[in-house]
Amino acid sequence: MRFWPFGRRRAATPASADSSAFAVAELGPQLEGVLGVEQVRGEGHAVAFGGRLLQPPSAAVTALVARFRPFGYTPFLQAGQGMTWVRALPFVDVEVPSRPRTNIILFLLTVLSTLVAGSGAFFAFDPLADPRRLLDGVPFAFTLLAILGTHEFGHYFTARAYGASVSLPYFIPAPPPLLFGTLGAIIRMRSPARDKNSLFDIAAAGPLAGLVVALPALWIGLGWSKVGAVPSSGSVTFGDSLLMRFMTWLAFGPLPAGHDVFVHPVALAGWVGLFVTALNLFPVGQLDGGRIAYALFGARHRQISIATFLGLLALGAVTGAGNWFVWAFLLFFVMGFQHQPPLDGLSPLSPGRYAVGFFCLLLLILLIPPVPIAIQ
Repeated sequence: MRFWPFGRRRAATPASADSSAFAVAELGPQLEGVLGVEQVRGEGHAVAFGGRLLQPPSAAVTALVARFRPFGYTPFLQAGQGMTWVRALPFVDVEVPSRPRTNIILFLLTVLSTLVAGSGAFFAFDPLADPRRLLDGVPFAFTLLAILGTHEFGHYFTARAYGASVSLPYFIPAPPPLLFGTLGAIIRMRSPARDKNSLFDIAAAGPLAGLVVALPALWIGLGWSKVGAVPSSGSVTFGDSLLMRFMTWLAFGPLPAGHDVFVHPVALAGWVGLFVTALNLFPVGQLDGGRIAYALFGARHRQISIATFLGLLALGAVTGAGNWFVWAFLLFFVMGFQHQPPLDGLSPLSPGRYAVGFFCLLLLILLIPPVPIAIQ
């Protein structure tokens, strides 16, 4: 856990003489035909070989991964100081046996918690005394889990298509007083991305896949929603993003003064899905947006992460919404501002992916409600 992301990066510390000598002796010959070595330096437990690359980056990574694996090292290709560097780190990709028991248990608990949330059991009734009322939560729970599941499996299947080692989704149940019964879902990447293009595809696949379910769900749910007078107190207001306001206008036209849309549970699940997508698109650390930003901007990723953190604090100060302070400090203490580089840091991102990347950043602007939740 990184508690002070603003601290300066530490300079590379020399590896011990024995470990450096072993790494150089064992790994140096494996670079033959791939890198014309001109410099060697220790970087803690890693060793870096600098020189002139003799093969295209993609072919070089393929060759070096196979050659370094028997020695327990993984190669990372990077540019610096006018040459190409092969940084050898002492770990390899590990194929972990699939043991979905934990994933299934967490999913079932999330089904229960979202049913409770969707039925209003947190506030309206005792689910132990009248468990049949939990069925009222089915529209909300089914829709929200479909959005979250599609999002995470978008990551999962894209990562598998690239040969990356990745876990099944872990759904995160949330007990009261949290309104929606879940904190979302995650997958664990057990291996680094091969290059910027695969990193980008894995990151963008989740939000874009989730939107395929969230937007129709929101539109259908709005069709089942009603416009009514806003009560003077005791109501929960879900803030409008630009996209939400536009879709509400399409469904109902201009609303009379003192009136608002009382959303159907399916529409509420669509709203939550869009909000979760927006949170993931913030270009910070290893969020989906952070991975997209790393693929787009490379070494400037850390500066972009810090600027986004400060922007969240400013958004909270301007709107008075404490939600943004909570999210900013969760990112600060839990996520941090770093990102693991891909194996091939030299091959450029394709032009088409640049266009999709900036579309994802535009989506962030369209999906963020300035004040997410307010209780009157």
